[in-house]
Amino acid sequence: MPYAIKVTSGPVSLAEIEPRQDGGLTKKTAQPQLTELRDRLRVQQEALYAAQQRSVLILLQGTDTAGKGGTIEHVMSGLNPAGCHVIPFKKPTEIELAHDFLWRVHPHAPAKGMFAIFDRSYYEDVLIVRVHDLVPKSVWEKRYDHINAFERLLIDSGTIVLKFFLHISREEQEERLTAREQEADKRWKINPGDYEEREKWDDYRRAYEVMLERCASKDAPWYVVPSDRKWYRNLAVAETIVDTLGAHESEWRDALLERGRQSYEALQDLRSKT
Repeated sequence: MPYAIKVTSGPVSLAEIEPRQDGGLTKKTAQPQLTELRDRLRVQQEALYAAQQRSVLILLQGTDTAGKGGTIEHVMSGLNPAGCHVIPFKKPTEIELAHDFLWRVHPHAPAKGMFAIFDRSYYEDVLIVRVHDLVPKSVWEKRYDHINAFERLLIDSGTIVLKFFLHISREEQEERLTAREQEADKRWKINPGDYEEREKWDDYRRAYEVMLERCASKDAPWYVVPSDRKWYRNLAVAETIVDTLGAHESEWRDALLERGRQSYEALQDLRSKT
């Protein structure tokens, strides 16, 4: 069963999506599935890397403590680092702010054969920018269309775009923030700004819903991932990636077989001349 909720068009109401879903599983029964999916993803990455026909862009969005870093750690841990890079998008620098909002993003788009994982992304420019009125509405309102055009360019250039919104409840976020305070080895994660952002929970919720509605399509859908249970979040993301790449895997295998045939014939020809 698909554990993530696929969104290809709006409207979207996050209040109607239960963030504490478990899919009828437990952490114990889900673990073998996750292990199998990670192994499968490793095999798919090898084929992607060797075939050099497509690239993969994975976007992780979500409120503070939603688990972007944890998802990367637990789902992508089996990937070969030679074919994968992770880009965390922080507050823009002065140089980046002097350019259009996508200027800092495009250089990180994955080359053919590569995975790129965005920890936050250009969607911050219709999220935090909108919630905090960092630019006029007349500016950020146009960015939905700019983003759709940018993703269309990537897709037309052979990039598989996978976008995940990690959906947690306000109560779960509070528990995770409290855990950071109470556990000494987690206090380094404390950011007072996270508590200030909680005051704008409803504003962010609306901004996320508009993002999901206006920037979801058949070729670049959003996947809403119920994330109150970390193990379920990991399983849902892993399943979605593996299923999506599986639709292309036969192309890569065929390309590699043809390349192998040509290389073998060239070798045989060389041997016949010696």
